[in-house]
Amino acid sequence: MLHRMGVQILEATVGLESNSRALLPRFPPPVEVPSLLTDFREVREIPVPVRPDGRIVLDRTRSGPLEYSLSGRKAVFRGPLLDLERKASDIRFSLWGNQGFLYRFILHLLESRHGIFSFHAAGLYDERADRLFVVAGGAGSGKTVFLLSGLAKGLSLFSTETVHFRFEAGGLTWFKGSLVDNIRLGTLLHDFPEFCPHEWTGITGDALWRNKIALDLSPRQSRRDKLVQPSLVLVFPHIEEGRPGFIAHPIGDPNMAAKSVFDNLSQKIAETVVLYDRLPVPGFDHKALAGKRLKASQALVKHGSVERIAAVLSNPFECWGDLI
Repeated sequence: MLHRMGVQILEATVGLESNSRALLPRFPPPVEVPSLLTDFREVREIPVPVRPDGRIVLDRTRSGPLEYSLSGRKAVFRGPLLDLERKASDIRFSLWGNQGFLYRFILHLLESRHGIFSFHAAGLYDERADRLFVVAGGAGSGKTVFLLSGLAKGLSLFSTETVHFRFEAGGLTWFKGSLVDNIRLGTLLHDFPEFCPHEWTGITGDALWRNKIALDLSPRQSRRDKLVQPSLVLVFPHIEEGRPGFIAHPIGDPNMAAKSVFDNLSQKIAETVVLYDRLPVPGFDHKALAGKRLKASQALVKHGSVERIAAVLSNPFECWGDLI
């Protein structure tokens, strides 16, 4: 391979190799909807690591099928990758897209190589009370509503999409995640106009709900990038327009709470993703990793720093209820 580079995200390192420089990612990543910056706080180019946590080898061909193989921590892709990238219906599901291969590979390496587990969640931090709110859920659950309304209430941003933690000798440690969020224009203009950039305020009609923008919220981030044993409030939201009031159902059973945590931590690592509309790439999970993740989930919900775990039903304007 003629072209090599290294990538580091949090503590995970990946060596990239290709016979085509055009296939390698650009640095710094642009702030846009498909960007890995909507998943992680920082994506850094580094010198090619001697012993990377993982490797990705890209063999560009002019024609033929798109092929993928994984051997240990080395992933190999072969085929007309540039042509497929140009024709893809959704570039987020590509090698470097925010729902694509490197995103999931990094989550796997953080967990398997560094013991860092990753919530699919928004994170907000109360600086004065040293309290971390982790709002965990998939697309459409209401994370963005919690995020923007929490910022409007004076909380600091800890992550828009991915919140990382690890059990360390000094205590349960949390690592800052992404600072850019993909948000529908309709949500911004109708519910949180104070966050909408001026250049987007004139959009009307169906385009409001079809289009998302990558909103850089880094000016509102917490002062610290790492939190050691803050008080933890863990929320599993279900937010609906027009739903009256605020209902918080405590998840008091530790087994049920651990299952909710485990399911969230496992989602992006375990699921199969289809790249470039045609290549199914299975998840990275296996029995040993899943077992360690379950133990981490069980330890987390029983940890002394946990203040509250609840499922919340509400609307965009009352979602915080009595949580703060």
